[in-house]
Amino acid sequence: MNDSPHTQSLDLSIVMPCLNEAKTLAGCINEAMHAIEIAQVFGEVIIADNGSTDQSRQIAIDCGARVADIPTKGYGSALRGGMAASRGEFILMGDCDGSYDFTHALRFLEKLRDGFDLVIGNRFQGGIESGAMPWSHRYLGNPVLSGLGRWWFQVPVGDFHCGLRAIRRCVIESLKFESLGMEFASEMVIKAALSGLRITEVPTTLRPDGRDRPPHLRTFRDGFRHLRLMANLGSKRRRRSIETQETSLIKRH
Repeated sequence: MNDSPHTQSLDLSIVMPCLNEAKTLAGCINEAMHAIEIAQVFGEVIIADNGSTDQSRQIAIDCGARVADIPTKGYGSALRGGMAASRGEFILMGDCDGSYDFTHALRFLEKLRDGFDLVIGNRFQGGIESGAMPWSHRYLGNPVLSGLGRWWFQVPVGDFHCGLRAIRRCVIESLKFESLGMEFASEMVIKAALSGLRITEVPTTLRPDGRDRPPHLRTFRDGFRHLRLMANLGSKRRRRSIETQETSLIKRH
């Protein structure tokens, strides 16, 4: 990892949202740093700490990562704060529960270098290990929500909620993210599509969660929040379309 001054820009920032991840954090940081070496880029690992009360913060420091303290709770809040604190031209984000393979970073970088603005991992293409995803998410929740997103917003993404994804720094500000919770995953993809950004996906894998406690995700609560966000953004899209058509008609007359 590059330990240059805070003001110096880097090629890649790997951002991980963190809330009491002491059991798996060190392994994820070490894997992310190895990914930076494999990609042969100047990079950093940022732990967006969302108020951990265990040893996560100290573990991150001991492993050579930079800690960004994010006081406002929520998955989306942590990622937004982590991205704001990062210095990389490209930002890769992923959970620090041991489920994602950060050595796949080069796959994402190659697509960004090809001109894409947002690259989403697809776990259904790359492989989901036994016990890594509940059947309700694998065969119902994720396929349904991803299908709705593709149909409603014309997004070429088969796995809307994959936590391993990468984005070009220069487009973030224009997307005006608002979500604080898990629905941030959908907001990022949808707003990128509505803004006309170039989106693609790459295969990645999903491993079983390495923690010894339940995940922060709550199936029905967070699923509803994703649906509500899609409905709200879809409604705004329709209103803009109607306004554009009305403006066009006025100009013609």
